[in-house]
Amino acid sequence: MDKNEQTPICDYEGSDYRTRFWEEAERDYEDRVERIALRRLLPRIGERVLEVGAGYGRLTDLLTGYRQVVLLDYSRSMLREARARLGDSEQFLYVAADAYHLPFAPGLFDAATVVRVIHHMANPPAILAQIRQALRKDGVFVLEFANKQNLKAILRWLARRQEWNPFDRAPVEFVELNFDFHPASVQAMLRQADFAPGRRLTVSHFRLDLLKRAVPTGLLVLLDSWAQWTGGLWQLSPSVFVCSVAVGSDLRGPEGVFWRCPACGCLTLHDRQDALQCADCGRKWAIRDGVYDFKEPLV
Repeated sequence: MDKNEQTPICDYEGSDYRTRFWEEAERDYEDRVERIALRRLLPRIGERVLEVGAGYGRLTDLLTGYRQVVLLDYSRSMLREARARLGDSEQFLYVAADAYHLPFAPGLFDAATVVRVIHHMANPPAILAQIRQALRKDGVFVLEFANKQNLKAILRWLARRQEWNPFDRAPVEFVELNFDFHPASVQAMLRQADFAPGRRLTVSHFRLDLLKRAVPTGLLVLLDSWAQWTGGLWQLSPSVFVCSVAVGSDLRGPEGVFWRCPACGCLTLHDRQDALQCADCGRKWAIRDGVYDFKEPLV
């Protein structure tokens, strides 16, 4: 895809996402049940893992069994928050980039995660194709998506309080760049991108303010952890986690090559101390405040 024809991107640059959405909104329940699902699906140890849409590093502590954790986000400010929380350990690499043009050599990663991200993507198949290219064959990919066919949406539709049909497989954009997806369409997109979908877990069954106020959080988390196993039978929760394995061709870059120019695809980028320069197109990508910045080339 030509960067001049770029799909619209949801940009959290400069936002107060961490404080407003997580801390002030009291989403401890959602955070804890998502952690349970991710621990159940992702191998705990490995060589290199890619966290797409890492944000401020909310879930990164679950990935520390990997030798290298690459936190990728479109927001530089979110990555700076992540760096402030996690530090400058060689284990963590902070990369600002457009997920439609990942700046990594093919087959670089053993595993990848996408949690609370795909619902902001207008072109999910393009994102999945990029992630598949960055993964080695047999690499593990954990995807979380907002479920269009959740129980609340079904009841609202049956009561004629909602126009869109939760059983229709097309995604619904209920707010600009906020999409819900049908589980069957997600399975189809994964297969199209050369992933073999496996275990599914349903998550956040009790995401209702009334329940969260009336029932102790620990009890809701326990009940949700049990209910997650029903994901192989039906998917009626607002959030679904899918664990897939990369299949098809074994895409690998040359030995020792890490970066790929997101503009032209060249696999030779020279280190210029404060920037990486593409040997083919000549573009320079800045390294600022410990963040490799591939959002826009230096002028």
